[in-house]
Amino acid sequence: MAFFGKKQEQGGQVAVNGVPGVQRRDTIDPQAAAALLTANQHAPLVGAFRMGNGSGTSPRIGKEEIAKAIDTLTRYKQGKANLENRIVEDELWWELRHWEAIGRADGSRAKKIADGSPQPTSAWLFNSITNKHADAMDNYPEPVVLPRERSDEESAKVLSSVLPVVLEYNDYEQTYSDNWYEKLKHGTAAYGVFWNSQKENGLGDIDIREIDLLKLFWEPGVTDIQKSRNLFIVDLVDEDILEQQYPQYKGKLGGSAVDVKQYIYDDTVDVSNKSVVVDWYYKTRSASGRSILHYAKFVGDTLLFASENEPEYQERGWYDHGEYPVVLDVLFPEKGTPVGFGYVAICKDPQLYIDKLSANILENSMMSTKKRFFASNNTGINEQEFLDWSKPIVHVEGELDDRRLKEIVTQPLSDIYVTVAQMKIEEMKDTASNRDVNSGSTGSGVTAAAAIAALQEAGNKTSRDMISASYRTHVKINSLCIELIRQFYDETRSFRITGDTAGSYQFVDMNNAAIKEQEMAPLYPGQEQEDGYSPLFRKPIFDIKIKAQKKNPFSRMEQNERAKELYGLGFFNPERAQEAMGALEMMEFEGKDKVLEQVRNGQTLLNICQQLSQQLDQMALIIQALTGKDMGLGMSAGESSGGSAKGGGTVTAGGGGNTKDGLASGIMEAQTPMTDYGTRLAKRSTPSMDTKSGAATPK
Repeated sequence: MAFFGKKQEQGGQVAVNGVPGVQRRDTIDPQAAAALLTANQHAPLVGAFRMGNGSGTSPRIGKEEIAKAIDTLTRYKQGKANLENRIVEDELWWELRHWEAIGRADGSRAKKIADGSPQPTSAWLFNSITNKHADAMDNYPEPVVLPRERSDEESAKVLSSVLPVVLEYNDYEQTYSDNWYEKLKHGTAAYGVFWNSQKENGLGDIDIREIDLLKLFWEPGVTDIQKSRNLFIVDLVDEDILEQQYPQYKGKLGGSAVDVKQYIYDDTVDVSNKSVVVDWYYKTRSASGRSILHYAKFVGDTLLFASENEPEYQERGWYDHGEYPVVLDVLFPEKGTPVGFGYVAICKDPQLYIDKLSANILENSMMSTKKRFFASNNTGINEQEFLDWSKPIVHVEGELDDRRLKEIVTQPLSDIYVTVAQMKIEEMKDTASNRDVNSGSTGSGVTAAAAIAALQEAGNKTSRDMISASYRTHVKINSLCIELIRQFYDETRSFRITGDTAGSYQFVDMNNAAIKEQEMAPLYPGQEQEDGYSPLFRKPIFDIKIKAQKKNPFSRMEQNERAKELYGLGFFNPERAQEAMGALEMMEFEGKDKVLEQVRNGQTLLNICQQLSQQLDQMALIIQALTGKDMGLGMSAGESSGGSAKGGGTVTAGGGGNTKDGLASGIMEAQTPMTDYGTRLAKRSTPSMDTKSGAATPK
């Protein structure tokens, strides 16, 4: 699937939006227009330089408001300090660097490294996360848009075909994969759904991408991010890039409004020449009580853009939908916060003791396999020769016996400790819902592919629950996409929609004319002429359903086995269609509707064939009445009394014999003129209706 943009030309010049939703004005300063077109591409939205409100009065957002926003951002950062520390530590556990995290806590890492103590790093936690991630990618979501009114059916159909193209254009599958790792590791994945006016050579398009939780700040204590009074997204940007984008503020863009928490990288990351760019979203109330979303961008105390300072946005807001352009996908929720915790938080304790027990077992094994001796000081052993295993002879001064040289015997650990370590491994598997069958291995005796698939499906309850939560998040993401299409798709765009078969595609043109708010007709003629008349507007509303793009080969194998089983049970036999449909109605599996449709089609075809057979039988009876020949209901009239004239005694088509006496040949013979003798015979056999008694007399 691909996307092609179109620009409509007006008077020979291309109409360009500098800032999303702002049309170019003839009175705008050329430098201002240039700044609008060279806005910051690193921010979630393309900002413009600060402008007045167009009325000559002071702007609504100035240095005082920015100072208050910085204080609010600082409070928000302090409120999520524990979360930031947990995220950084969880990342170490994911990278199998948990001994480093443990050593940082108790200060023992340097000592253990110095004395050569084993520090095994088993990947049981890593394996649990990767298996859950694989389950999620096997069920990659695909949106289906459904209308709420009959008049919106065509728009819903177009949106259903266009939304996957928009997602593909944003490389959403990669974003979905990256965020699933974040969800499994840290418990929360953050998606940003923005409008980027720099896309498509200034035409603009939807921008969907991952947001790092360390760079997202919300009001402490809220459980729904949409209820936060403010929302901040920060990013580190090179100062020279900022000066290129905002040359009017050259030399004023240094400094940071807040310190950004950093991960513990393997590489050295230099942030000395970077400044913190803050995207500030906040909500206000209009005079009518409608929630309005505003947006501002600043570096330090320098304001780069504020939507509330623009007349176009003061009453409308930055986005018409009025929601923060951020959607959180939570794994295991917590009270008092919009984020949750992930598998690292619940599995690092068994992982820790698995590795500690393994370290002790390995250390005991190393001690037991390395021989050591007690030696008396007056034994006079040549230690160099004793330690050099290449020397065949070791010289000793004086008498040598068991009392002067004795081996140090290390007692091996009991098997109970190995059992305890194995118990911790089993605890890890149960805690993470990652049994052996989920990883592809099974117990003894299970070899059939259908049985393996059934076991995996039964063991994937936890994965299905997590995937369902991500589908709900996917609904919100696509809803925001529809709202951005409704607001910004003024220009007609062409999309190439890939068909079901390889190489097939079609083109769809779309703009927002059919889904924007539409003025409704007056209730009666002349109403619009009345005083105080206010037109009513209708806004098309759509529901979004998510279906999974099944990519798991075991799922396909299970479906194939199910199809063969249904075939063997006679579900596709048209004569048993009624009972098959009754059984299918009680069953639940993917693709059941298609199977029901096939069974109904088979039953319909059987009914048509039976009706045609009845009609053919009726035609045969009519032809038999006219010609005196049996046209398929048994033996012909001549053959039933002694066989054919040729002495063959053949059976008609109805009896399964020679087709010459069947229905087709009977029809042909009925259309052939009879001989004179046959005509006279038929005339004599016709009853006379002229007698008074009503009895037929032959003529």
